[in-house]
Amino acid sequence: MKIIVDENIPLGEEAFSEFGEVLLLNGRKINNEICKNADVLIVRSITCINEKLLSGTKIKYIGSATTGTDHVDIEYLAEKGIYFFSAAGCNSFSVSEYVWSAIITIANQQKISLKDMTLGIIGVGNIGSKVARAAEALDFEVIKNDPPLQKLFGSDEYCSLDDALSADIITLHVPLNMTGIDRTFHLIDSDTLDKIKPGAVLINSSRGSVIDNLSLKKRLVNNKNIFAVLDVWENEPQIDVDLLELVNIGTAHVAGYSLEGKVNGTVMVYNDLCKFLNISPLWKPTFPPVENDLVEINEATEIEEALYKIFERAYNINIDNNLLKKSEQLNVYEQPRYFDELRKNYKVRRELNNYIVRFKGKNEAVIKKLEALRLKIQ
Repeated sequence: MKIIVDENIPLGEEAFSEFGEVLLLNGRKINNEICKNADVLIVRSITCINEKLLSGTKIKYIGSATTGTDHVDIEYLAEKGIYFFSAAGCNSFSVSEYVWSAIITIANQQKISLKDMTLGIIGVGNIGSKVARAAEALDFEVIKNDPPLQKLFGSDEYCSLDDALSADIITLHVPLNMTGIDRTFHLIDSDTLDKIKPGAVLINSSRGSVIDNLSLKKRLVNNKNIFAVLDVWENEPQIDVDLLELVNIGTAHVAGYSLEGKVNGTVMVYNDLCKFLNISPLWKPTFPPVENDLVEINEATEIEEALYKIFERAYNINIDNNLLKKSEQLNVYEQPRYFDELRKNYKVRRELNNYIVRFKGKNEAVIKKLEALRLKIQ
């Protein structure tokens, strides 16, 4: 078999070489000519899977080692009998921890107390539900908005979009739907942005076009009275650097880029391909140990202080923010290449369940909250 694998998929060659010849390629450069003689295609979200890519090829299996399917023409694949698998949820803990790092960082920078805060979660699937569980453990009032789940379960657990937009912190975790009753393209536009109250935090780690980037830029230019965190952008990798300059935190589509999140995607596609080929899976990844994994916290430390200290060690989001903001000094031709390089050469980032928190004393209230974030407590 000939297997084309996005070169940014970790352990891709190691995982898929048992099936045949593996060709590692830049995901943006995978094209129809390259796919002509391939049997299997393993991609991430930057490769558009459609008729233009697949026409005249013999590909029968496509695996996407990431969450989301807006880069895939599902109807075309079904029509042609091409099997498709998406590693939904593979990086859900990674994205959830990105959100909390952003919240804690802005709270620390702006001297905002997190007590009695409301958190509006728009999209309560694999990622949004994890953000919600952590928020409830941290004593946030959680406002959930998810029309598809509300229609499915008929539950009063879910509120309106306007209710979610009234929160102190708003975080987006929806797929990109271009049309239909649950359309999310430009879900946050000039009208919805006007409903966000001054001092609120708006976080998007879903898909760039869920927020109308031009409308957000106009809002921040005319009245910069909200805090914005963007991991995803319209027109990636050619992002709007003027908007980048205006947001409080901007990163290069790396929220789901923990080592565990990326390797989970590889494992899920590998196991599914084994099932597709009716063979027993043999490969399992090994993770390196985490260096400097112990965080010591004083007994009297408040939860905000504890979380800030933990995220400084485990995932300091300001490092990614500062790296992307360097693109403001580059010319228009260099910027997209730099954006992709930040993703390709992303540092090793480990999830919170790899870290140990040692208390000098005993603070049961704080310990209980930290355990909800999967931290190990001594």
